[in-house]
Amino acid sequence: MSIATEVKRRRTFAIISHPDAGKTTLTEKLLLFAGAIQIAGSVKARKASRHASSDWMEIEKQRGISVASSVMQMEYRDCVINLLDTPGHQDFSEDTYRVLTAVDAALMVLDAANGVEPQTIRLLQVCRARNTPIITFVNKFDREVQEPLELLSEIESHLGMDTVPLAWPVGMGRHFGGVLDLRKQHMRVFQSGQERRAGDDEILTDLKAPELNQRFGDAYAKAQDEVELMEAAAPPFDHQAFLLGKQTPVFFGSAINNFGVQEVLDALVDFAPPPGPRTALEREVQPEEPKFSGVVFKIQANMDPAHRDRVAFIRVASGHFERGMRLKVVRTGKEIRPNNVVSFLSQRRDIVEEAYAGDIIGIPNHGVLHLGDVLTEGESLHFTGLPFFAPELFQAVEVKDPLRIKQLRTGLTQLGEEGAIQVFRPEAAGGALLLGAIGQLQFEVVAQRLKTEYGVDARMMPSRYTLARWFTCDDPKALRKFTDANAANIAYDVVEAPAFLATSSAQLRVVQELYPAIRFHAMREHGGQVFDT
Repeated sequence: MSIATEVKRRRTFAIISHPDAGKTTLTEKLLLFAGAIQIAGSVKARKASRHASSDWMEIEKQRGISVASSVMQMEYRDCVINLLDTPGHQDFSEDTYRVLTAVDAALMVLDAANGVEPQTIRLLQVCRARNTPIITFVNKFDREVQEPLELLSEIESHLGMDTVPLAWPVGMGRHFGGVLDLRKQHMRVFQSGQERRAGDDEILTDLKAPELNQRFGDAYAKAQDEVELMEAAAPPFDHQAFLLGKQTPVFFGSAINNFGVQEVLDALVDFAPPPGPRTALEREVQPEEPKFSGVVFKIQANMDPAHRDRVAFIRVASGHFERGMRLKVVRTGKEIRPNNVVSFLSQRRDIVEEAYAGDIIGIPNHGVLHLGDVLTEGESLHFTGLPFFAPELFQAVEVKDPLRIKQLRTGLTQLGEEGAIQVFRPEAAGGALLLGAIGQLQFEVVAQRLKTEYGVDARMMPSRYTLARWFTCDDPKALRKFTDANAANIAYDVVEAPAFLATSSAQLRVVQELYPAIRFHAMREHGGQVFDT
């Protein structure tokens, strides 16, 4: 097949939600319905031998939450689907943000009882800023939940886009009868049971049959009235409006019971766009171009603890990747010839012989590749939009056993490079390493990973700092004056980008007034070269 044909087959999307909305469960069921796995692991069975396929880290298995982004590839209806399961917990929003730069669409999962929750709103703002098309799945209709019309109104008010239901629930909770498929004009009858597969459901094709009112009671008549109301009031589904992020098709179901999953999987194939152009500083890169290019959007250390490996996750932006081909790391100018490139189904790895734009491939390496690195066949490209946010919480870290100080620094360097935490080295000699995070849970995860993956028992201690700002200056003399006068508050992150650490916002304001030539930044791009203004 040609590169253009292969690119059109790709669908690359992320699943986003508030914690406990059922995102990881839906991920499992999409894999199950696509035939990628035979048994879906129970997310809640934390002490069982089976765990969710997308949760591989020890702390995830213990707590039943996702704290790292997982990448999975499967084939369905002649499409290659790249599915990225993101952390739902708000403390890991930075990792989720970077993952959203690598996808072409998003699948939003809502808990039908809770509606649109705070973390979902934050993720949606990211999607809206990038005009990422969104498909919505309203989960847990096998429970007593909000009315579907109320949910649609809530989604529209928070998203600022039209909702277009392509399915409609008949009842809820104990009276949940199933879902009307408004695309195919049939009803899929609900049956509980996690082991049901595609094709197992009872399908009713005559929606006007009088016995349906008798079988499903008032819930069926109510659903029909609501559908008529929606069809009169809501706009029809417009694929172009969806691609522009102005409409979201909505589906209803129960992921834990494998119900409503088929419709979502088909919608991803039918509606989600194939890979599009990617913006670099130099030019716009088209996916069908013959030359390979790709960007590292995620680093994960110790996916295989036995080998202490570090896998760089790369979104292929253009061209055709072939195993063993020569690639240039634009940041360093070095050439690599990766032979052990892998694709993923959670912990299972398959050697990749070839890949195309839209695919996610993993290159195991030992520090050669960093977040934001661009790989090409020779051209110097710098893709934009991979952010790091200024931390909001700080803790100092020391090792309990002084003989393990080297392992501590190695572990923190690697965890910092993968983006699990931000690590700052104080300018002042002898200062303890500082960890910066968006949320408290990041510190807990890092402490556990240091212990289990690096054999380091670390001690976390309070820090007097409350915020950080990276800084730049065009005047070398002014820069030297500033750094000399504020050495006690200056630290360097994992790419040696300098940052000013403040004990309060008032202190930062004073410093900004005293040193007008210094520019302070709440966000930096990868590599430390490009900052926000």
